[in-house]
Amino acid sequence: MPLQKVRPGTVHRVRPDISVLADSLEVPGIGHIPVNAFVLHGAQPLVIDTGLGLPDRNFVETLSTVLDPVDVRWIWLTHPDRDHTGGIFDLLAAAPDARVVTTFIGAGILSCERPLPLDRAYLLNPGETMNIGDRTLTGFRPPLFDNPATVGFFDNHSGVCFSSDCFGAPLPTADLAQADDVRAVAVEDLRAAQLLWATVDSPWVHNVDVEKFVTTFQPLKDRKPDLVLSTHLPPATGITGSMLDTLAFAPSAPPFMGPDQAALEQLLAGFEPNGGGD
Repeated sequence: MPLQKVRPGTVHRVRPDISVLADSLEVPGIGHIPVNAFVLHGAQPLVIDTGLGLPDRNFVETLSTVLDPVDVRWIWLTHPDRDHTGGIFDLLAAAPDARVVTTFIGAGILSCERPLPLDRAYLLNPGETMNIGDRTLTGFRPPLFDNPATVGFFDNHSGVCFSSDCFGAPLPTADLAQADDVRAVAVEDLRAAQLLWATVDSPWVHNVDVEKFVTTFQPLKDRKPDLVLSTHLPPATGITGSMLDTLAFAPSAPPFMGPDQAALEQLLAGFEPNGGGD
């Protein structure tokens, strides 16, 4: 049977100055992966990531429901994977004054798809800050990541943490994946899903020195953000401590092993041409 068609373009206003552009993608055998982009509405509007690049997604159109794209001044690319860059070049065309905040490596990887004009890049490394008028943003390397260019950030104005892939979780339905609050998911179900995501997205976590790994939690412990916005999780309010407790178990979680060719053939055997109808 065909995969469930999700509802691209769901929008949540989680704070007066923050919009979530929520989407999701079904992965057979794993679940529905949230795929969020965000908008910081401020003196210099900033878009964080630009969603999926699938044919039925139009990121600029979705963005237009909360902000005129021409007003965008900054595009923070947490890293240049395709589930974060779907609308980036369309947005650059629609927002002539916008610049892309990324790293040297991020700009290089992105340019393997299509050259990023260097005069539209703004290079920022973990630990560095930038001022965008009414707020200061501080870049940091999240505890878990799947791309060497990953940089999340803390917004000093709202106190919110944007964590890129870290804290992600596949969820049972598209509705849950695109919810406005992750507390709609049962606590133990969320813990299991976050540990699964950790092993899928950051398999290197099984090879780390655990004591050194937990020291990477310190920026989050110091800042104590009440709201964490992850690309791959519904908005997480008031549970930062428990999510860090979950991450501490990631190095000892069972490694993820995907289906092999025999499993794929078994899956395909269940599909009939033209949807199986007579």
